[in-house]
Amino acid sequence: MGDIATSDRQITLYYSSKSVRAKQTLAYAKAEGLAIQEIDILKQKLTGTQLVELAHRLQIDVVDLVNQEHPSYNSKFESHNFSTDDWVKMIQHNPEIMKQPIALRGDKTILVETPTDIIKI
Repeated sequence: MGDIATSDRQITLYYSSKSVRAKQTLAYAKAEGLAIQEIDILKQKLTGTQLVELAHRLQIDVVDLVNQEHPSYNSKFESHNFSTDDWVKMIQHNPEIMKQPIALRGDKTILVETPTDIIKI
């Protein structure tokens, strides 16, 4: 692993600029004065290695990075048992279906459920 660079001095936030939760999380983090490196997954394509590493850091499988409740997922895909490579390609071609925001600082990684979760990292 190690394709994703992290620092103890700043939080790296993977998010979708269309996500209300992500916008609230960014606003909260900035209000708290936290140093944030923003990575908008809709504008910056993630590599397969990065996606696998994010899942590994969250201690989940790549399939669990996919929000199967997202309207875009439901309109384009049916539930299937795909390989890890297939899930990676699905996220790369449809980044809006990825669960996010994901915050990293040093060796800690969390999936942000509520905007205030950002201070846990």
